[in-house]
Amino acid sequence: MPLILESRRKKPETLQRLYPDAVLIDVTSKGPLPWQKFSPFFPHGDIPVPFSSGITAASVEGVWQGLKVFEGTGIDRAKFDVTTMKGLKRTVRKFGPVLGHQKGVDGKEHLDYISARKTIYLPMYHWVLENKLQAECNKLRRLAAQHTVLLLDYETNADLEDPRKPLSHASLIIAYLAK
Repeated sequence: MPLILESRRKKPETLQRLYPDAVLIDVTSKGPLPWQKFSPFFPHGDIPVPFSSGITAASVEGVWQGLKVFEGTGIDRAKFDVTTMKGLKRTVRKFGPVLGHQKGVDGKEHLDYISARKTIYLPMYHWVLENKLQAECNKLRRLAAQHTVLLLDYETNADLEDPRKPLSHASLIIAYLAK
């Protein structure tokens, strides 16, 4: 049976009508445990920060936001330690245009958005799947063996190369489980 990416913003009744026998699993920070653990905001702890030897963070999103460099300010290592799943976002409204993501805590290079996705976000999220979420991945595999499973995410962009929308982490789960 398939794993399908769907928008969390769609009404459950609509999804049930479209997929009558499907199991709906919300993998966002608003979802129930254990599925909430798939959210990039979830504070697993001890996540290695790419290009930063010996430095770890609480969440994938903490690193993604922390390594972001703006016209008005540099990186923010305090984001690495946020465990509440709140207060992680750093916005252009507050800091000005984004210049890129710094390649590591002490790096001098700024990565463009797609390069940062490939060398920072993807490796971190994969590390979390491999090292923190094996039990949950196995549960999803078992469910998908018997049912159609809808993974609900706020973002539905599954194209790593498309910078117009944030990447769906649920799409990364689907790709990982398809291996």
